[in-house]
Amino acid sequence: MTAPSAPSSFKNAGKNPTKTQIAAPDEEKRALARKVLDKLSEIIDPEIGIDLVSLGLVYKVEIDELERAILTMTLTTPLCPLSDSIENEIAHALWGTVSQFKVNWTFSPLWSVENISQEGVEQLRALGAGI
Repeated sequence: MTAPSAPSSFKNAGKNPTKTQIAAPDEEKRALARKVLDKLSEIIDPEIGIDLVSLGLVYKVEIDELERAILTMTLTTPLCPLSDSIENEIAHALWGTVSQFKVNWTFSPLWSVENISQEGVEQLRALGAGI
């Protein structure tokens, strides 16, 4: 039995993966930003089934002097109704890690399947997508 083929929209997955930027005033805060990114990689996108980081939705993680996280993120579509749900998942994941967080949603650049990392492509394959 062969795996189902991926929708044509996923044929370019992983071609130009998004690299999340890290910004912080010192090495201690950069380490905290990396920890935040690790926490975000534990959150699964409810529609596609792979994590937010591997999906390429997290453009930037910034930590300020007060250990607040400012996240620049996008969604798979500007009309996605799940931003509140995703923010709730982020709040749960970051509890006790940073003093506060804020998500700056952006659609510039627009998300594309090319943003998916190699890890995300592997996750899609594990879900049965024939990529």
